[in-house]
Amino acid sequence: MTVAQPDVSVIIGAYEAMPYLIECLSSVEAQTIDPERVEVIAVDDGSTDGTGEYLEEFAERAPMHVLVIRQENSGGPSGPRNVGLSKATGRYVFFLDADDRLGPEALERMVGMADRAGTDVVLGKVEGVNRSAPKSMWGKTVERTDVFSSNIKFTLSAQKLFRRELLDRHGMRFDESLFTGEDALFTMEAYLRANGVSVVADHTCYYLVGRDDGKHVTKSGSYALRFDSARALMNLIAEHVPAGGRRDQLMVRPLTVTLLPQFGPKYLTDSEEIRRHKFELAKPLLDAHWTEGAAQRLRVHERLRLHLVAEQRPELLIEVVKFVKAKKQAAALLERKGRRVYLAYPHFRDRAAGIPDSVYLAEPREARAFPGYREGGAHTFVRRAVRKARRVLTSREVRSAA
Repeated sequence: MTVAQPDVSVIIGAYEAMPYLIECLSSVEAQTIDPERVEVIAVDDGSTDGTGEYLEEFAERAPMHVLVIRQENSGGPSGPRNVGLSKATGRYVFFLDADDRLGPEALERMVGMADRAGTDVVLGKVEGVNRSAPKSMWGKTVERTDVFSSNIKFTLSAQKLFRRELLDRHGMRFDESLFTGEDALFTMEAYLRANGVSVVADHTCYYLVGRDDGKHVTKSGSYALRFDSARALMNLIAEHVPAGGRRDQLMVRPLTVTLLPQFGPKYLTDSEEIRRHKFELAKPLLDAHWTEGAAQRLRVHERLRLHLVAEQRPELLIEVVKFVKAKKQAAALLERKGRRVYLAYPHFRDRAAGIPDSVYLAEPREARAFPGYREGGAHTFVRRAVRKARRVLTSREVRSAA
């Protein structure tokens, strides 16, 4: 008798996961999808707290097929996920962290969405439990989108439904040389290669659980590892997306989420040696990927800090970071009859600093908060000038023809 291919392989990498693993597995067992359509591949990554034993107990009683693999500790989440992926037989795979849990009906809804829309990646709404969770991409359920037409670039965790054929066709695996940000690299590549991405925003599919003991993979890693993560993601984007607006759009993610925090409030408590090292690590990244198009997509204080790092001006950065940490509102200077709004963060129009005014120019989405701003003013002014020039040229051509 042949066994039907499961719809989804749930891959769980587990290390020292008790007691959170209990609720995690209960959420899998409670799924409304037919158990025969699911397989669970659980990899115990050298736990010593009873995680492996509990997984084996679950395998004996669970209504779906469960494969438990026990191995020596690999040092990170990539190894167990790759082991699980190599054993998966489902049409889709879903990566579930052992301290998190699935929402009711999560697998049924996500598999149904992928089948209906024909997409390769499905994002299910995530809620945080004792920790924050991404929010900007859950505005509405969308059957088909992509990484350029939505905010999905701001959720690059691995807890998504992926079509396994996509992963196998491109030989996609988690980078085991990275100890932080490995899921961002994997997920961004899947977004870029996917034949469409779906978003299930009207039903919570995943609960991201903050551990009481504070142990969570996203909290680990030294500052140097964060630069490694930023470098890998920036290089991936540059490899897959030609230079221009679309690349700039995606670079916003590693610039603001991975790189910028290294020059935030924590920077003030860093030693001089660490500060110098951070500037050294950032230089090749910004030399390669800091463009005017990317800069324009940031808020003024974000752009200003990265500009100073790119220009290797550490002596000016401290005052800016102190200003940002104090959560002060920079004074707004409206010019061109409200068409332009400059935010007077430290060193604005300081001749000695020599920072261009353009660094302080608020883009419309930020400028709208200030009374007196004329929506689209600066851009409208430019468009009017271009139209006037075209009319003049056309008039001259007509006279010449006559």
